Amino acid sequence: MSSRYSSLNRGELAVLVPELLLCGHLIDRSGMAHAIGAFGREGMTGVAIDEWRLASPIYTRRMRDALGITGDGVDAIFKGFQLDIGAPPQFMDFRYRVHDHDHGEFHLDHCGALADVEPMGEEYVVGMCHHIEDPTFDATALATNPYARVRPLHRPPRVPADRTPVCAWTVTIDRSQPPFESPDDAQALAGTHAATVELDAIETDGDGRHDYAGPLLNDLRFTDFSRSALIRMADEVCLQQHLLTLGFRRAVAERSDSAVALDITRKQFTGIAGITAERLRIALGLGDDAAALAKVLRLHPALNPAIYVDAEVSSETHGGERTVELRLGRDCGAVADGAWAALVDDTHLEALNSLARGVNPRFEVRVRDSTDTALTVEFGLSATPFREAGEVAITRFSTGAAFTFTDRGIPLPLTVL
Repeated sequence: MSSRYSSLNRGELAVLVPELLLCGHLIDRSGMAHAIGAFGREGMTGVAIDEWRLASPIYTRRMRDALGITGDGVDAIFKGFQLDIGAPPQFMDFRYRVHDHDHGEFHLDHCGALADVEPMGEEYVVGMCHHIEDPTFDATALATNPYARVRPLHRPPRVPADRTPVCAWTVTIDRSQPPFESPDDAQALAGTHAATVELDAIETDGDGRHDYAGPLLNDLRFTDFSRSALIRMADEVCLQQHLLTLGFRRAVAERSDSAVALDITRKQFTGIAGITAERLRIALGLGDDAAALAKVLRLHPALNPAIYVDAEVSSETHGGERTVELRLGRDCGAVADGAWAALVDDTHLEALNSLARGVNPRFEVRVRDSTDTALTVEFGLSATPFREAGEVAITRFSTGAAFTFTDRGIPLPLTVL
């Protein structure tokens, strides 16, 4: 099955990919507020650690394979960071330096996550910048080299309060130390469809870069990549989002039960669905009508990649009103995994309403048909706009909700081969 992103041209895809990376990062802004409510600050910290350490090694290896990223040095580790929803470009402004194969550094000139957390107080800053980052940086790096260690030079809480760069870290590959051992549950997501699904290989004809072989670049300028490479990136970033959500749901269930985990994950989905739809609509210059909604549905990461999520979008006119129809099939990897598509049924439509209202606050979803094999809904316009869902308002707390990307010019190589 071809990618739904194949409907876009190269320029549109270059806009889309960083948007998907940023929206993937904002999943935590949507989910963690509900985790705090259920488990407190320390429990939320544990959820965050578990979801990232379970998901990131899997999706890092997937992206390495997709883009031909070879080698096991610090430069290859940094390439993985650049294509990770944990470090979306510019919002998490990682600046890299490579000394040699085994030694490197990075610092953050701007950290959107810190900007979100600092107003919450020092305990939350320590929770994120110490307790969460220590195990999760190492878990991501081990996908490239199990002997890699990511250690801070300095990090928040900031002294003075406006210190820049906000943090700085070393990355060292030390084979004199034991390799990093994955925790016992590290394989929890390895057998999921999200981890194992095979996507179309990148075609090597056409303009632009078809891989990320060669030197590490100080920035990724997505307009430099080929259309086929961008399509594969987009689908892989969607899988990153699904894997992170599966890790989140599992971590919540371990601290409560399956019913609580389902409820909290539905709230997470509702919050991020609306913000993502809104950002995609604005980024791609779409309107707020049925045609715009149909396009956003086809591109939304909750409904991609096509081979993983069985979703069909169509548009019809009924009684002079143009509506959009969405059919969600139940026989697909996403439903089998328990990913976002599995959270929607005829009595739980909040996330779909949130998504549609990211395009136009007057959209409302109605069930057309619900069977064991598929749920079919339609979206129509109400006479008046609906209030923004509380879950979306929580996610909008993040500065990432309104973040704007800029063109930073020609990327420069940081390693010489």
